[in-house]
Amino acid sequence: MAFKTLTAQEAASHIFNGAKIGFGGFTASGTPKVVSAALAEKAEAEHAQGNEFKVSLFTGASSGDMLDGALARAKAIDARTPYQSNKSSREGINKNEIQYFDMHLSHLAQNLRYGFYGKLDFAIVEACKVYDDGRIIPCMGVGIAPTVCDLAEKVIIELNHHTPEAIEGFHDIYQPADPPCRKEIPVYTPSDRVGVPYIQIDPSKIIGVVESNLPDGVAPFTPADEVTNKIGENVCNFLVSELKAGRIPSSFLPIQSGVGNIANAVLGSLGSNPDIPPFEMYTEVVQDSVVGLMKSGKCKFASGCSLTVSDAVMDEIIADVDFFRDKIVLRPQELSNNPEVVRRMGLITINTALEADIFGNINSTHVTGTKMMNGIGGSGDFTRNAYLSIFTCPSVAKGGKISAIVPMVSHLDHSEHSVSILITEQGVADLRGKSPRQRAEAIIENCAHPMYRPLLRKYLEMGAGHTPHTLSVAFAMHTAFNETGDMGNAQF
Repeated sequence: MAFKTLTAQEAASHIFNGAKIGFGGFTASGTPKVVSAALAEKAEAEHAQGNEFKVSLFTGASSGDMLDGALARAKAIDARTPYQSNKSSREGINKNEIQYFDMHLSHLAQNLRYGFYGKLDFAIVEACKVYDDGRIIPCMGVGIAPTVCDLAEKVIIELNHHTPEAIEGFHDIYQPADPPCRKEIPVYTPSDRVGVPYIQIDPSKIIGVVESNLPDGVAPFTPADEVTNKIGENVCNFLVSELKAGRIPSSFLPIQSGVGNIANAVLGSLGSNPDIPPFEMYTEVVQDSVVGLMKSGKCKFASGCSLTVSDAVMDEIIADVDFFRDKIVLRPQELSNNPEVVRRMGLITINTALEADIFGNINSTHVTGTKMMNGIGGSGDFTRNAYLSIFTCPSVAKGGKISAIVPMVSHLDHSEHSVSILITEQGVADLRGKSPRQRAEAIIENCAHPMYRPLLRKYLEMGAGHTPHTLSVAFAMHTAFNETGDMGNAQF
C-alpha cells in the first residue's frame, strides 16, 4: 500500500480542538467506526486535563453509535448537521450541549462546496479497497464522502476488511457542477449510471489508512404488528385504486420509501399485493425488505445512498454478490435525493410523520414542538417534488394518550402544499384539490382515531375564515399532554 498505516489513536492525534470534520457513510452503513471512537477517547483525556476539546461533525445522515454516540457521551461535539438518530446525541441536542442545525440532506454537499460553513479540516471515510493513486471503493454507504474528500485539508481512510472488495462496481459517484448555468443531472431512470465506481482522493491529502474489521451493526427492524400491517394495507389499496383509475401508469412509477418499521411494513405490503406490478426504487436507504423483494422479483432495481440492512441480510448479499450487482446502485446523497431527478422521474414518495394536523401540515422532527427526535432527513427532498407524496403514521401513541392528528402541528416541517395523501391504520385521506376545511373533514373522518374525532371536530367547528384555526386553543391538546400526560384531557 502506498499510504502509511496508522492506528486509530495515531489518526485521532492529528485532529485538533475546533476542527470541522466531514464523515463518509449514510446511516450506520459506511460510517467510519474506529477513528471516531479513538477521537472520543482523546476528548475524554483532554477534558480530564482541563482542556477544551470539541469538534464539528458533518455527516451524510445518521451514523453508528461509535461515531455519534461515542462523541456525544464524551462531550466532544460542538456543532452537528444534518441528521442524527442516536439517543446520546439526541440528549445532547435537547440539553443544548450540541448546536444542531437540521437541514434537507440534498443541500449539505453543495452548501459545503459553496463555503457556507467555512473550511473543512478533515475528512474521515470508510472504504473496502484503496488504490495507490488515491482511488477508494466505498463500503455500503456513500453520503457526502466524495464532497468532503475533495474539500478537506486532510483525509483519513478506514479500510474495513469486513466489507469484501467484491462489492466494487456497486457505486456511481458523480458530483454536479456548481452554479451558474450548471447542466442537468443525466439520470432518467433508477438504473442509469452517470459517474464512476470509485471516489478519487488527492493522494497528497491522505494522512494514512486505519485498518478495521467491523460490521455496520444495523439491528433488524421490529416485526410488523397489527397497526403497521394495516397502514401498509391502506397504502397498497390506495395505490391500486390509483392504478385502476389511470392516475398511475400501468407500468407503475419508481418508489421512494423512508426508513423504519412502518416503511418496512409498507414495502412488505407492496411486495405481497398481486395488483401492484414489479417496480423500481429511487430512494435514500435500501432496507431489509427491499432485498426480499428483489429475490422474489417484485423489486426490479433499487438506487440509493446506502445499503442499510441487518447484519444477517448483509451476509446474504455478500454471499450472492453477483445476483445483486446489477440490481443495486449506491450514489452520493446529492444524487439520490436530488429534487431535479425526483421531479423528472415522477416518484411515489412514502414517508413517516411524527404528527399531522387536520389541515395536512406535517411535523417530522419535534416532540411537542421543542424536543428534537432525529431530523428532517431527506423527506423534504422527495415530498416537495413527488408525483404523489404520501405520509403515514399510527393515529395514536402511548396507549392512546397521544393523538398523531392534532389541530395544529407543534413544529412544521412539510406544509399542506407538499402533502397529497395522509394514511394511518384508520384509513386514507386524499387531500388533493381540497380546501382547508375539506382537508380537515377528510383527515378527521379517515385518519384520526375514533376516540379523538369528537375533540377534533369541536375544534374545527370553533374556527372561522379560510383556514379555521382558533389560536387561543390551537395547542390545547399538546398542553394537556404536557400537564396531565393525556391529550384526551384537552379543553376547548
